[in-house]
Amino acid sequence: MSNWVEGTVVAQRHWAGMLYSLQIEADIAPFHAGQFTKLALTIDGEMVGRPYSFVNAPSVRPHEFYYVVLPEHPLTPRLCRLGSGDRVYLAPKASGFLTLEQVAAGEHLWLLATGTAIGPFLSILGTGAPWQRFSRVVLVHAVRSAADMSYQDQIQSLQERHAGQFVFVPVVSGEPSEFALAGRIPKAIADGRLEARAAMKLDAQSSRVMICGNPAMVADTVLALEQRGLKKHRRRDHGQISVENYW
Repeated sequence: MSNWVEGTVVAQRHWAGMLYSLQIEADIAPFHAGQFTKLALTIDGEMVGRPYSFVNAPSVRPHEFYYVVLPEHPLTPRLCRLGSGDRVYLAPKASGFLTLEQVAAGEHLWLLATGTAIGPFLSILGTGAPWQRFSRVVLVHAVRSAADMSYQDQIQSLQERHAGQFVFVPVVSGEPSEFALAGRIPKAIADGRLEARAAMKLDAQSSRVMICGNPAMVADTVLALEQRGLKKHRRRDHGQISVENYW
């Protein structure tokens, strides 16, 4: 199998600041919601790639990837300049274990994300699996400023389609906000504000938690959950917490 598959850009969207999403048509292997692949461009004669999670559900096309431009990185400043019809390369097969197939049965599903790490959770929520397996689903998205709350139309659509089953909790850490919880997710867990906002208990018996974000957020959130009696899920030692560091 070749290391790369050529794809064609369908559309590029600039959300705010350095936040973009790229829609791509490409003939790659089927994937599971929550997985990631690599996007790449030829730069100075070399293929430069970086992993990105699918935002689209496996049955939806085109493929979509939500990313932040890193000015010091060789790839992302070039990705954000791509337009309809431009070429981009993808790894032929997806990777990653942040999927519902790896999550044990439970009553409530909590999806905790920072920044662009909301992408794999939108992919999961675009499938039928979470709505069939869990009586309640909570999506928590933490960002620095309100302008960084992307994909609000998609989230509102989920709220309308799954009223009474789906809860969205925004968290804003860098500025005052009337609609969102303040601060960071770990603190909102520790002091009970997250449970109060979701109107649900966060405990080992009923809750299954998937966490995706920067390493500090992941580590601090796992610690806050462990203090409530939850533990990481492993193949031979089933727990309630599944994680993925987003760089």
